[in-house]
Amino acid sequence: MPKQKTHKGLKKRVKITATGKVMHKRTGGGHLMSGKSAKRRRRVSSSAIMKSATAKTARIELCK
Repeated sequence: MPKQKTHKGLKKRVKITATGKVMHKRTGGGHLMSGKSAKRRRRVSSSAIMKSATAKTARIELCK
């Protein structure tokens, strides 16, 4: 049976922590920042931990 290939698009967008959690960048921080509040801009700039159901799928696609 052939090996499963890593999902290259996902590999560029997420990071697996030492404890196995999946970190990702928050959405909405690409452009049009002047229309967003300072609180929202601060929140968008930080990374977030992926929810468990989605993280499970992500780990499978990353072969981890």
